[in-house]
Amino acid sequence: MRRFGKRGFYLTAFLVLLVIEVLIALFVHDSFVRPYLGDVIVVVVVYCFVRIWIPERFRLMPLWVFLFAVFVEVLQYVRIVEILGVQDNAFLRTVIGTSFSWGDILCYTVGCLVLAAWEVWLWKWCPDNSAQKKRK
Repeated sequence: MRRFGKRGFYLTAFLVLLVIEVLIALFVHDSFVRPYLGDVIVVVVVYCFVRIWIPERFRLMPLWVFLFAVFVEVLQYVRIVEILGVQDNAFLRTVIGTSFSWGDILCYTVGCLVLAAWEVWLWKWCPDNSAQKKRK
């Protein structure tokens, strides 16, 4: 993939997954997809967003995404929405979240393990990356 191709891929993935996340948030009220699969997908959304701006291989990106997600979860624990005074703003309340959950952190872990596997697969099996390995 050329540089624009990677950016285009991650931009497309980001937009598609973001729409899926919004649809889940608005229309899915079950006991699995919304609370668990949605949290697995959200770290992939963040990863794709970052990869739009940093398309080169960054081996520890899944770890940084995980740490960011845990940081946001800790902010929920300290009730950051109330501290910021945005508890009446439905959009910000949804984006930031309002309740700490160890289950969410477990879902972020699963999502980031999938991302780590993606990074390994991309680096080892994608023909475009093998040429980059030889140059380094």
